[in-house]
Amino acid sequence: MLRGFRARTLSDRVRVSLCNDLIGDARRLDQQLASNQADIDSLLDEHGTRLRTIDGVGPVLAGRLIGRTGPATRFATASAYATYNGTAPIEIASADHQVHRLSRYGDRQLNAAIHTIAMVQVRMPGSAGRAYYDRRLAGGASPRAAMRCLKRQLSNVLWRIMVADDTRRHRRETESCSAT
Repeated sequence: MLRGFRARTLSDRVRVSLCNDLIGDARRLDQQLASNQADIDSLLDEHGTRLRTIDGVGPVLAGRLIGRTGPATRFATASAYATYNGTAPIEIASADHQVHRLSRYGDRQLNAAIHTIAMVQVRMPGSAGRAYYDRRLAGGASPRAAMRCLKRQLSNVLWRIMVADDTRRHRRETESCSAT
């Protein structure tokens, strides 16, 4: 579009120059993002994680989950991991009324990554997360409560996969050490 535009005034020439600079910046940033994604993909392949098999988890979110969690085996249970990432509900009780709310504690960036995965799964009609969300809604839960339950469910699944990945990687390392 800029190629067909004829700058007649000085202000038009400045605008065209600024637009060309912005287009160059956008192309450079796209190349950097592609390079970063390729680097993350190779690191995840080297790490041997299966997190990318979950609907809604791409290379960037998988890298963020691994980076923010560290070794998943440091958490004794899925509940301990849920408390760490802030998806374990907190009971707010008053007289006869009991309500569960999301914790405001825990690793907020890890919680945001899990929330992103939950949102993607809810938007995907054939995903397991959407089926779980629909079952909770059919059971009488509010949309917020169903999302909270889905996030906790995802936290459990993520923890199990990361622990299995850590165990498999440790087993491979010990086998390679004993073979040499």
